[in-house]
Amino acid sequence: MDAHSDFTTDVAIIGAGPVGLFSVFEVGMLGFRSTVVDVLDTAGGQCAALYPEKPIYDIPGYPSVMAMELIDRLLEQAAPFKPVYRLGHPVLRMSAIRARADGTNDGWRLEIAGGAALEARAVIIAGGTGAFGPVRLPLPGVEAFEGKSVFYLVRRKGDLAGKRVVIAGGGDSAVDWALALAGIAAKVWVVHRRDKFRAAPESVRKMHELAASGAIEMVIPYALSGLEGQGGHLSAVKVATLDGEEKALDADVVLAFFGLVNNLGPIAEWGITLDQMKHIVVNPATCATNLHGVFAVGDIATYPGKLKLILSGFAEAAQAAHAIHPLLNPDKALHFEYSTSKGVPGAK
Repeated sequence: MDAHSDFTTDVAIIGAGPVGLFSVFEVGMLGFRSTVVDVLDTAGGQCAALYPEKPIYDIPGYPSVMAMELIDRLLEQAAPFKPVYRLGHPVLRMSAIRARADGTNDGWRLEIAGGAALEARAVIIAGGTGAFGPVRLPLPGVEAFEGKSVFYLVRRKGDLAGKRVVIAGGGDSAVDWALALAGIAAKVWVVHRRDKFRAAPESVRKMHELAASGAIEMVIPYALSGLEGQGGHLSAVKVATLDGEEKALDADVVLAFFGLVNNLGPIAEWGITLDQMKHIVVNPATCATNLHGVFAVGDIATYPGKLKLILSGFAEAAQAAHAIHPLLNPDKALHFEYSTSKGVPGAK
């Protein structure tokens, strides 16, 4: 029997964003099984949750690629290695298995929300900026509408075709979706408490051009004050000024973009060395943390000269995978091979 047959997986990857998904490919190319855990109920991280239909321009080989298309391609690239995905369940605790005085151990036990546990021989933390969630609408009874007609993220703009949409917020997400839905939704209102927006100036200019042409309607200075409807389905959205002037917008959907609440969550309690900005400090050559067998890649990792780019995270995933190999196979030399000569399991 294999000495490690009692482990659930070889490598646990915390975070299913683009860098976490590419980590599946990199450890898979070295012959290791992986399980991916994420607090979100879908793969893709912020690419899927915040800007699935926005183009990304700095991915090598793609002059332009939609964020969700990139995630789909990464999932396809990881598929030959048959990763296990445990989505919608954050990791609550992580503890060393048979820890020794010299700081080494035989792996890690991850306790996942819902009562499940995962044992892994190594861990890659690819948690982006940490666990994040949207700032919810502070309106009475909003819970009944959330997920049915009140949304904090949009998967695909086609889902809103022909809908009457109220967009609330003054940042990039609000402005970008106003631009994206003009001409697709039956009606678009942009509700903001002031006439200044915290978004890219060119995007704001385009939004005002659309408003001037009648393609969208600006509702300023107003804030959402109430929701009307039954069974979770909206019939109208109430908006009000600071002076109490109120009116109703006959709407089907509210998109609320008031930002995200970000924090490391339980990761901050695992004994990992963090910097003042709560990023995980790693060795830039291996992406190893101060904990034996635990690595960090992507935006959550920091070292001198770090660039917060997806492409940097891809390289870090490769570094971490190659650093894991001698830990899991101490008696087996790693002969580096390019994928063009090695091939990919299951690939034609």
